[in-house]
Amino acid sequence: MSPSPWFGRYRLRSFRPFLPWFLLLGGFFFVRLSKGAGFLDAYAFLAKPFWPGSAQKDWIQGSVQLEQLNRIKLLEIDNQRLRQILQISKSSKSDLVSAAVISRRLNGWWQQLELGKGSVHGVEVGNAVIGPGGLIGIINSVIPTTSRVRLLTAPGSQVGVWVPRTKRHAILTGVGTNRPLLKFLDKEPKVRIGDVVSTSPASTLLPANLNVGIIQFLNPKALPAPEATVQLTASPEAIDWVQIQIR
Repeated sequence: MSPSPWFGRYRLRSFRPFLPWFLLLGGFFFVRLSKGAGFLDAYAFLAKPFWPGSAQKDWIQGSVQLEQLNRIKLLEIDNQRLRQILQISKSSKSDLVSAAVISRRLNGWWQQLELGKGSVHGVEVGNAVIGPGGLIGIINSVIPTTSRVRLLTAPGSQVGVWVPRTKRHAILTGVGTNRPLLKFLDKEPKVRIGDVVSTSPASTLLPANLNVGIIQFLNPKALPAPEATVQLTASPEAIDWVQIQIR
């Protein structure tokens, strides 16, 4: 006896409420097997009309060109710096020794730096250390192959200097920042902002008339004598090569 058509239609109607759930489970199973490839393809197809087209290519090319220009600019700056170092070495007297900065401590950035030359190269404690622009510090300790520089910016560092325009002497004192303090010996130094500061010609410890910096701020009311803030002409934070004055 063949099943009744009515019975078949009844069975289909009984499963119809569960059909959306079966379809949903089937969709999840398909996504699981395809790892979402179908959705990605559908998204790409729907979003394609909104793509920038040729503009995207122009953006990429512009970014590449900008990166290349920046690289060329940095190479030119580095090349110029190396040329200056080479020129300094060629024009230096025989009593100047070139040395690379090999180490710096973050917690002592304004206090000291390590050089790749030591006593076997003739370096001694008290030698002046000159960077591109002027004096940056004095050799504080030496071992055979390396030496340590106490920067002019180190707290407590003191160097005798003067202002050539007025011929007034002062003491350059480090305060732990990139701008040391200039303490004048005269109550009326007659200096002004923009005056050049150099090592004193009367100094017996340092070479005379080395550039040190520029007076940036003046405090004429300081006691017992006026004081000034000095911008060093050789920035210690950006130096990687120096010259050591051998006595």
